[in-house]
Amino acid sequence: MISFDLKCDQAHVFEAWFRSSADYEAQREQGLIACPICGDRDVGKAVMAPAVGQKSNRRAMPAERADALPVSLPGPDGPDARVKALMSALAQAQAEALSHSQWVGASFAEKARSMHYGEIDHAAIHGTASLDDARAMLEEGLSIAPLLVPVTPPDRAN
Repeated sequence: MISFDLKCDQAHVFEAWFRSSADYEAQREQGLIACPICGDRDVGKAVMAPAVGQKSNRRAMPAERADALPVSLPGPDGPDARVKALMSALAQAQAEALSHSQWVGASFAEKARSMHYGEIDHAAIHGTASLDDARAMLEEGLSIAPLLVPVTPPDRAN
């Protein structure tokens, strides 16, 4: 595997892994690579430093020189801020949806099946289920989906 720093036309830099340099080129030519921030498919390799191991006979850089290295952090309007804003909006939308839903905890699979098979009235519910239960419910045709943002159960909230 090989890691490349990639850059879109909007100057967003991101890392991607490929089996080989040829695999990267093939995916780029097919338009399969897109910027995770803006979705731009016009992506190329960004300038990156080679990963060269330190010789064993070299000493570490003195502390007085270490602070002279150039450092760059994303600004308040950089990619990190946008990702945080999107995650915040997603969490708020999920919280709003869950405010109209009943927490059923570990009995989620049982209640969902009962609704699906007409044994009890349909209602919006959320809770927990094992991966095996979730797979089985999907195979049975139940309309379920994982919550995208973790939720603290009401009995564990302060």
